[in-house]
Amino acid sequence: MIENKEESLACESCKTNDIFATFAERVKEIRAKNGTKLMALQEAQVKFGYLDKDAMNIIANVFQTTTNDIYAIASFYAQFKFVKQGKYRIALCLGTACYVRGAAKIQQKLEEVLQMKMGETSKDGKFTLGSARCVGCCGLAPVMLINEKVYPAVKPDQVPDIINEYNN
Repeated sequence: MIENKEESLACESCKTNDIFATFAERVKEIRAKNGTKLMALQEAQVKFGYLDKDAMNIIANVFQTTTNDIYAIASFYAQFKFVKQGKYRIALCLGTACYVRGAAKIQQKLEEVLQMKMGETSKDGKFTLGSARCVGCCGLAPVMLINEKVYPAVKPDQVPDIINEYNN
């Protein structure tokens, strides 16, 4: 069930796009095999790198529900992203140990150097700045990850050099 006419039009236009048509077929397969909406959302996250609005509309249509229902499920889980992610995903740990050891200052420096706020993706699509609640490296706090690479005991003055590693 589509929420409104605008979403219906968006979904109609996505049917003409091969990538969305292929995705719609995959969602139908998931449902036919008694798969869940969550499984379809995971498929969208893998295929697009985030939950594209058209992808959520397709899932809603196939499962005969509303887009709001699909969004409610997706927003419960931290694994789902609603904004296209950059090539390099920065996750600054804001857990207790990292926060006490200066993560807030690192966040300020990251936002200054990248010229964006937490939760945003750079205009060039290179970086997405996000946070984590704990990465399990409390003894190395404050910790920052860029994709899968761990940066332990980060100090604010190291941030420009770390970011420059990815600008070359």
